[in-house]
Amino acid sequence: MKTMKFLALSSICLMLILSSCGDKSSECVTAPDTSKIDLTVEIEQLQEKLVGINTKDELVSLLSAYPTVRDDFFRRPEYPNDSAFINTLFSKFTNPHMDSLLMETKQAFGDASVLQTQFHEAFTNLKYYYPDFNPPKIQTVISGLDNDLFISDSLIIIGLDFYIGPGATYRPQMYDYLLRQYTPENIVPSCLLLFGISDPYNATNPTDKTVVADMVAYGKSYYFAKHMLPCVADSILMNYTDKEIAEAKKFENLIWYRIIEDKILFSTNHIDKQHFLGDRPKTIEVGEDCPGRIGQWVGWQIVNKYMEDHPDVSLPQLMHMSDAQLLFKESKYKPK
Repeated sequence: MKTMKFLALSSICLMLILSSCGDKSSECVTAPDTSKIDLTVEIEQLQEKLVGINTKDELVSLLSAYPTVRDDFFRRPEYPNDSAFINTLFSKFTNPHMDSLLMETKQAFGDASVLQTQFHEAFTNLKYYYPDFNPPKIQTVISGLDNDLFISDSLIIIGLDFYIGPGATYRPQMYDYLLRQYTPENIVPSCLLLFGISDPYNATNPTDKTVVADMVAYGKSYYFAKHMLPCVADSILMNYTDKEIAEAKKFENLIWYRIIEDKILFSTNHIDKQHFLGDRPKTIEVGEDCPGRIGQWVGWQIVNKYMEDHPDVSLPQLMHMSDAQLLFKESKYKPK
């Protein structure tokens, strides 16, 4: 199986959040005409099978049928031997608390029909832009809050218990600004953003280590995800609150001034990248109220500006552009 670049969402920079308040229709981008595209999305749910095992032999048999779940999602290679691996998972899935976690997962996701509809929209749009695209299989599991997502070009595995939301009895242990991403509505945007940052879609120049190269790569991934889910709010894709996204737009010129004044764009310094691109609650180098990852948001604005000025460039052509500095130059980005 050819694997895309993937990371557990608990550790990546690219974090998402759904904000349901307010009218987001003004944030929609033009949706393609997909009326002639026939595409099927199926979700195979494994969570009840996992919690329903009674013996270690049953667990071994179940995991043997799903080797990617076993090896990549539950990370079999990290254990010293098969016995340690099976003993650990058997203890986890037969813990009485897993019944409660499974019940709350059922309440949050039901028959997964909503999730299926969201994936269908995203994958149909992806098929429009990339006719050779074949939708990956989707499997859902319950992990005991051990893992959230695995994504390859042929398979998506979702740890649903990570995404139950604020009302869950058990939630992942992390800072609030990270925790707010884990809601049911968050799953599909998360997956599409990971598709958009991966090598098969997002061409980059590995020799360009500048901040602006990273900004543009992130910006392309946000642009990609937005066009797969045309009415997802910007606050979802940035893991910003409504207030943070509004103030980023309001003070865009001041943010840009600070980036230029501090000579950040062409820096290759790891600390500069962490300050402006890394996952932090605030970008204090810009201001006490400036949200984290502000360089990623600016990268998105650069890409938006480039596409506004180059209406003949298609989304796949944009994503294939590996020269980030040329894209930046031709965007003529300079907020007023």
